[in-house]
Amino acid sequence: MDEQSGGTFPQTLIDAFRAAPDLPAFEYEGCTVTRGEVLGAVASFVRGLRAAGLTAGSHVALDTGVSPEAFAVRIAAHTVGCTVIGLRPGLPREHLRSILARDVAAVITDDAAGNAELPSEAGALGVPLLDAAALRPREAVPSGLSGFGDLTAQGNPADIGIIHLTSGSTGHPKGTTVTYGALSLNWAFEQTRWNDRVRRLAARYERFLLFGTLNSAVVFEHLGLCLMGGGTAVIPGQPLRFPEVFAQHRVTACLLTVPRLYAILDAVREGGADLSSLRNLLVAGSPLPPHRLTDAAALLGPVVHHGYGQTETGMLSVLEPDELAGDPGLADSVGRPLETVEAVVRDSAGRDVPTGDTGEVWVRRPDFFCGYWGDVRETADVLRDGWVRTRDLGSLDADGYLRLAGRIRDIVIVNAVVHYAGPIERALASHPHIEQAYVVSVPDEHTGEAIHAFVVPLPGAAAPAEETLRKLVARELGTASVPVGVGFLTEVPVAPSGKPDKAALRAMVPQR
Repeated sequence: MDEQSGGTFPQTLIDAFRAAPDLPAFEYEGCTVTRGEVLGAVASFVRGLRAAGLTAGSHVALDTGVSPEAFAVRIAAHTVGCTVIGLRPGLPREHLRSILARDVAAVITDDAAGNAELPSEAGALGVPLLDAAALRPREAVPSGLSGFGDLTAQGNPADIGIIHLTSGSTGHPKGTTVTYGALSLNWAFEQTRWNDRVRRLAARYERFLLFGTLNSAVVFEHLGLCLMGGGTAVIPGQPLRFPEVFAQHRVTACLLTVPRLYAILDAVREGGADLSSLRNLLVAGSPLPPHRLTDAAALLGPVVHHGYGQTETGMLSVLEPDELAGDPGLADSVGRPLETVEAVVRDSAGRDVPTGDTGEVWVRRPDFFCGYWGDVRETADVLRDGWVRTRDLGSLDADGYLRLAGRIRDIVIVNAVVHYAGPIERALASHPHIEQAYVVSVPDEHTGEAIHAFVVPLPGAAAPAEETLRKLVARELGTASVPVGVGFLTEVPVAPSGKPDKAALRAMVPQR
């Protein structure tokens, strides 16, 4: 691993804030919070954490909302050298219990805490519940840089710095562990490593809309890109209204999932949406059909970026608007991997496949995760000699553009034949009157499993007949891939992660 140039994480962030204390870091419910004020909060929280007996290596779970203070709590915990566990909002009781039972020294919570079951579960396990407001000493902080204290990051590069919980889209949420050494090399926070592409991306984050949760690996990474580039993270009051929030807060950049993009496009088609401040809508989290990306670019202008990444890896690739404008044929790709990312495509035996052929995407980078929390078997399956098996199917063309073909585990096995959901979904979504398409497996007493599809017609367009869609799939992929049923929806259920909720869709399939 390369040596980190700015000390152990979060030292580069602390130093950047110390160098420009009057520069806004956040705009929180209409009020500006400077970088100096954030550092003051971090220093106070560091003292509070130490007074609570927390030291380097202590496992600290965060159940906090989206605010400058919640950000300062996390940075303080990292400064002390704690192992931070970011709790996702809405964790089921059994998941929460299994996390807290694993050597957690304390849970820090605030008024925006997202887990109603937390007090009872923490109490039953004897895990201290620390209120963030009470944790921060209220003594007067001296003015000037001396008020920030020493603020030297104490994390050991070999120790685990963060445990991110995956969205659980493929089953039980897993904890992905990242060392302090890897965090210190993260592309978003290591400004000295930025190349022209990253600097070009960061320049669009002048006012980054921050919402959802700070305990998302992807959100936190893009927040780092904003702050390290000199931008301001904008946290509006709740509830957010899209797309009105963009004009209300002069937002220049936003990270969003495909379902939210569709809602924004619908509003734009209806007229009256002011998106003039936007410079970057980065769409990620689930597949975006090529013609819908083209539609989005036509409707919104040169602001739509298509990104690809995972909790385990952070952002891996991005397709920029200029690339799409220069070659519309790239609409079916997720761009080129970042320069810090090595990507290859391999077959089931781990051998590289020829350029353009489809296989599993393998990636590596110095700041990737180092394993799943307490799961040796899963770690061994995914981590191979420094490479991460993404378990996504894809191909790389001669120019390095990555095209995805679906999840390896997102399959339907019909009569012992494997059918990947991705190609079927893309075939359905290719119909000009279909906006979204999703495929799920359902039990079948004759074939083991059967393919069932759900589609969302394009607003204002006549919904095609089910048989028309079945014939479309048959023509593209053969009769064996044709869904046994197609359900029509006005909107798709969305999981807490913002991704389409396939478990909810599966529960909507009519009994056969």
